Amino acid sequence: MQNTHTRWIKIFIGVILICSGCATIANLDLNKLYGNEDPSNRASATIAQSTLESPATVFYENQVAPIIEGRCVVCHACYDSPCQLKMTSPEGIDRGANKEKVYHGSRILAATPNRLFMDALDSQEWRKRGFYPVLNERAQTPRANTQASVLAEMLTLKQQHPLPDDKLLDERFDVSIDRSQQCPTIQEFNGYAKSQPYGGMPYALPELTDNEHNVLMSWLESGAFMPARAPIPDDLQQAVNKLETFLNGDSLKMQLSGRYIYEHLFSTHLYFSELSKSDVQPQFFNVVRSRTSSGLPIDVIASRRPFDSPGVERVYYRLQPVMSTIVNKAHQPYAIHKQLTDKWQKWFVDADYGVTALPSYQPSIGANPLTAFAQLPVNARYRFMLERAQNTIMGYIKGPVCRGQVALNVINDRFWVYFIKPEVAASDKISAFYASQRDNLRLPAEQESSALAVKWIEYASRQGDYMRARNDFMNTAMEDGQHFTPDDIWAGDDENDNATLTVFRHFDNATVIKGLVGKPPKTAWVIDYALLERIHYLLVAGFDVYGNYGHQLMTRLYMDFLRMEGESNFLAFLPPKSRRAELASWYQKASPELTEFVEGKINPFDQPSGIKFKTKQHKKELYAIFAERVKDVQPSRYRLKDSELGRNSKALLGQLADIKGRSASILPELSMIMVEPQVGHQAEIFTLVRNSAHYNVNSLFSEDANRDYKNDDVTLVHGLLGSYPDVFWRVKEADLARLVANAQQIKNEQDYEAFLDSFAVRRTTKDFWEFSDKLNQIFMQHDPIEAGLLDYNRLENR
Repeated sequence: MQNTHTRWIKIFIGVILICSGCATIANLDLNKLYGNEDPSNRASATIAQSTLESPATVFYENQVAPIIEGRCVVCHACYDSPCQLKMTSPEGIDRGANKEKVYHGSRILAATPNRLFMDALDSQEWRKRGFYPVLNERAQTPRANTQASVLAEMLTLKQQHPLPDDKLLDERFDVSIDRSQQCPTIQEFNGYAKSQPYGGMPYALPELTDNEHNVLMSWLESGAFMPARAPIPDDLQQAVNKLETFLNGDSLKMQLSGRYIYEHLFSTHLYFSELSKSDVQPQFFNVVRSRTSSGLPIDVIASRRPFDSPGVERVYYRLQPVMSTIVNKAHQPYAIHKQLTDKWQKWFVDADYGVTALPSYQPSIGANPLTAFAQLPVNARYRFMLERAQNTIMGYIKGPVCRGQVALNVINDRFWVYFIKPEVAASDKISAFYASQRDNLRLPAEQESSALAVKWIEYASRQGDYMRARNDFMNTAMEDGQHFTPDDIWAGDDENDNATLTVFRHFDNATVIKGLVGKPPKTAWVIDYALLERIHYLLVAGFDVYGNYGHQLMTRLYMDFLRMEGESNFLAFLPPKSRRAELASWYQKASPELTEFVEGKINPFDQPSGIKFKTKQHKKELYAIFAERVKDVQPSRYRLKDSELGRNSKALLGQLADIKGRSASILPELSMIMVEPQVGHQAEIFTLVRNSAHYNVNSLFSEDANRDYKNDDVTLVHGLLGSYPDVFWRVKEADLARLVANAQQIKNEQDYEAFLDSFAVRRTTKDFWEFSDKLNQIFMQHDPIEAGLLDYNRLENR
């Protein structure tokens, strides 16, 4: 046995040596043919050397960029780009690829961040960080530019081996989200092509047309010249200067306010709505910390988190133009206009308070906003977040992580969100209570990115202490021991449609939209200031996608507490007996420890309700009471009745929303539906969202064991919802009755496959790219502000 084991070890080592030897030989051959590899060989083709009027810029913008965006960016964007090849910008293509995975929750030590436009600024620096080129960095000749380019070889391999003419992809293709990545360098490419002949780009999707392929190959052969950057228009630059002046005021009050605003907006895409056209995608900006003040080139401070020490005496908050293609999964548009900045002036500048000293950036302070910003009025902080509550909540889904895998298996698949109004949350009594609880409200991010999971016990204990103190405070400070009444729910100041939100979870990604969408859900949250602030600092400002297992585990476990706190706030409006019944239905099959914690620490369930109910269906009635409270600020987007299809067609589509139980469970998370009306009318898009039911969502590893398939249901909305489609349906309006009837008959996987045979645009469909272009075009036309390219990494093979 030992000899056999030793023999296999020798064979394994031999294979590694042979492979590395082949790569070395290939490298020597390439060096002999085309010279040594060095990023400086491409200096003349970079953005820095280009001009707006050059033929290379015109060719790239008019012919190359549309192909890259429509065929490459749909898979290669954000942290979850295969091989970290981020093709959303020329700089990302020049940066190249990396064999390490960003999403790696079991690593012992935190990884080195590799954020485009931040952690390194040119190809030389990226090579030192382990990135290898996908463009030719040897002698710049036409032959070398294709023969020594991974990108050119990948495109050529696809043309040589297009998708098989089959309905479904076979075992030669792996389209699972956690698939093993193959990231060959140019030296390794021959071996890759032999072992993975169907591994060309676009992977597991139809090949490019001959014209598209020839355009890209022509661009690569001529040297892959990058385009020049157009300057910011004068009026837009003036708006940038004005906002930077506001954010960088010299007073201590303004320096602290600027820090607060930055730490909440660092992941958003700012735009100036008063200077933007409603039918054109505007220029977006990121707020960054810089070593240099306005008027000078931005010198980005590349810290892991926005509250890490900047290493300089004075920080300047600058607006950096977004230079990448907008992709929906990472896009958080945030309108800047005079009405908003006037509110900032009122809340942060004109308010009567003082700042005597600026807080430090030590982790124990910076990671706890209730300590770092204690000198700012709670009213200013809470109103700032509420003003764009969708953006605040959306941050942990679209912010610094692209997909919120760590936080998302801790929330239900669809729930509604309400907020306590600022007048209550910012009262003197409650503000003083928050101040007394700073130590209990410390967050795991203070342990930084290489954390020990055993620290979790400490935070669990503090959360329990906070909830006991909170319940004691509410029982003594609130009239008659009642927690809240419906009047304490924020109604958006009668004008703000951020007053209510609907959160959809799609397994490892999610969507946050304004308004109460769909049928009344199983659960709901009511969020106050302290909870909203901690959600942001736990999952957005404090989360590091490059962190180790301890950091990610503690973040996930702490989010359990925040979810239960939001749910508990909602349950507090119900009578005590109903609270217990709802809790039992929300946490079926939960451990005794969890039940004891929720009932004993999160909410003792013994204080009276502030509502006199008229029916015995207390939750249903509560939803109706809240609906009346917020009815004037409900947005109209996503309503089926706003479709321009015929009345009968809308009625037919509406029947899809009645699919439930096992039939619903067969459907994927997101089905995007294109309905093609009669000639002369534009196609319309709808999204069918599967809501996966769970016995409880408290288990870290037992997702499937906690699934309650018989209670699955769906929500149908008008328009595109979500960033990661699982399947596309295409139907002519005249065939809607047949589509709906067939969908209602889906009982098993065979039924679903037959349905897809009639209505799906699969990965293998010949006109897939034509359909994709049309879909994204409609999305952009209907909402150029919020639209971004969809991501195809989760398209199913069914």
